[in-house]
Amino acid sequence: MFSKILIANRGEIACRIMRTAKRLGIATVAVYSDADARSLHVRMADEAVAIGGDAAANSYLVIDKIVDAAKSSGAEAIHPGFGFLSENAAFADRLDAEGIVFIGPKQRAIASMGDKIESKRLAQEAGVNTVPGHPDIVPNVDTAVRIAAEVGFPVMIKASAGGGGKGMRIARDEDEAREGFILATSEAKSSFGDDRIFIERFIEEPRHIEIQVLADSQGNTIHLGERECSIQRRHQKVIEEAPSPFLDEKTREAMGAQAVALAKAVDYQSAGTVEFIVDKDRNFYFLEMNTRLQVEHPVTEYITGLDLVEQMIRIAAGDPLPLSQDEVSFTGWAVEARVYAEDPYRNFLPSTGRLVRYHAPEEDAHVRVDTGVYEGGEISMFYDPMIAKLIGGGATRNAAIAQIRDALDAFHIRGISHNIPFLSAVLGHPRFIEGRLSTGFIEEEYPDGLQPWPLSNTETALFVAVTAVLHHRNAVRDPKVTGSAWVIRIGGDDYPVEIAADGDDCMVAIEIDDALVQQNVTSAWRPGDPMFTASVDGEDICVQADRLGIGWRLFHAGMQADLRALPRRAAELSRLMPVKEPPDLSRFLLSPMPGLLIRVAVREGDEVKAGEELAVVEAMKMENVLRAARDGVVRTVHAAAGDSLAVDQSILEFE
Repeated sequence: MFSKILIANRGEIACRIMRTAKRLGIATVAVYSDADARSLHVRMADEAVAIGGDAAANSYLVIDKIVDAAKSSGAEAIHPGFGFLSENAAFADRLDAEGIVFIGPKQRAIASMGDKIESKRLAQEAGVNTVPGHPDIVPNVDTAVRIAAEVGFPVMIKASAGGGGKGMRIARDEDEAREGFILATSEAKSSFGDDRIFIERFIEEPRHIEIQVLADSQGNTIHLGERECSIQRRHQKVIEEAPSPFLDEKTREAMGAQAVALAKAVDYQSAGTVEFIVDKDRNFYFLEMNTRLQVEHPVTEYITGLDLVEQMIRIAAGDPLPLSQDEVSFTGWAVEARVYAEDPYRNFLPSTGRLVRYHAPEEDAHVRVDTGVYEGGEISMFYDPMIAKLIGGGATRNAAIAQIRDALDAFHIRGISHNIPFLSAVLGHPRFIEGRLSTGFIEEEYPDGLQPWPLSNTETALFVAVTAVLHHRNAVRDPKVTGSAWVIRIGGDDYPVEIAADGDDCMVAIEIDDALVQQNVTSAWRPGDPMFTASVDGEDICVQADRLGIGWRLFHAGMQADLRALPRRAAELSRLMPVKEPPDLSRFLLSPMPGLLIRVAVREGDEVKAGEELAVVEAMKMENVLRAARDGVVRTVHAAAGDSLAVDQSILEFE
């Protein structure tokens, strides 16, 4: 076993690897960029080595710097995590030459599976089902358009060296093929330093289901079942679960056997994942093999009881697998939700800045939080926007879903936008509960991101009752506030309430649609606590409550609402107050996110039509095309390519 390892990564995966290493008694070395000097993974490590500039291209992707850090610290082995150099064959080859153990597969497996065209050929030779498509690299945009038509729309345009949703575009016609090729090429070059592109048929109504494999250096290879990863946005996984609610035992065995056959064909040694696209009839096709640890590995760990990082370390040290295929067993169900720094109410635009508040739910046997941040830390524009991974488990799928939704309610983040309301909404969506999933789920159900929806009477009663208790607990500390009868206002609707309190027990009577609804609320909440935990009519809940002047902003189960508590006479008089109209900004193109302005596609005086490209902004490694919402003439261009933009900064102005 190793005495010291270096983790060539950052964020939550670096912290997660360190936890296992420390449990095994292995000292850890962190590497960090200038932007990560105060990061959690640096604090957790036994040693830390600075490796350069903010951007990954100047730090985490520089092989010489990683090797030098390993040598100077005396690390015997390097775990690459995922992303960055984790699937870089040249990196594995260099470590081998330097006498440093790579905690991952051998160079041949990485190289053959890292090239999607080569991996598809090897998969076919190993008897693995593959997706129809063009077998060679596509050299230019005109050829891409022609080949896409030959393969048959819709097609998937993919970076050969891609991963994590970067360098991937779906094209349903020639115009989309042309734009998709340009964007995929640019993203691939930026993310991987490799702009080779290929094209294959896009499977309609697809599910993304992957098989976890483990292989040692003694020739033993097993699979650990499947993960359902169909809930994706822009090809980036958002929610994963194990097992899949769709597979039957026959399909599971067939997919597992093909995954093992492919791993053996490339002499695989380590943890790896064989990804499949599965159609509505359970026909499955090889997508790619990820020769690294997957972001979603915790759900497999939950149902198998295995620590995959530990297995990777032991395999790299020459140990055999601790079990055979017949000894693999599955218990329970697990769901993982990726908490991202993005605004679901603004079509998932990235968010950067300081974590003014960060408090994760408490971990136990059924709740796990993998994170690389802390309260007061910074979410940088230079890296992936993931804040944390939240995993919930249970004996059944419904129990796991309920567990993770409760944990999401208790996840308190402020200072930046985040997607927790969206995650909770998806997990509570009837289609998700029924298991009717596809990779198009988010696009189909949330085409414009998360939109506020009207509260039902039951939800309204809950929010009004909570607000009444919050207001009462504050009012008893203020001698100027008297009485027990108020009006709770949500938007333009008023709900008269009356509260009777006895210690922690409150009875709230609410008028809703000319009916009287009573809510019995028991809570030890006191002013200043952002988490309102209570029993409401016998059901335990957690509602996040932010004070807004004389009102509150409440968050619960994917719902958000602003409520005000008013004396009844004040509520009557406030109806007479004029409403301030927001300013008209329609003539400006504003940056919807903080990021780098890649290009401006128009000049002053240009006439543009609705739908035309105006500018491209890169944020958190993804390029976002901004288009004209209406016809117009460009009056002034306020920013130039290369400028760093703040959110809502003006890029150009129309006449």
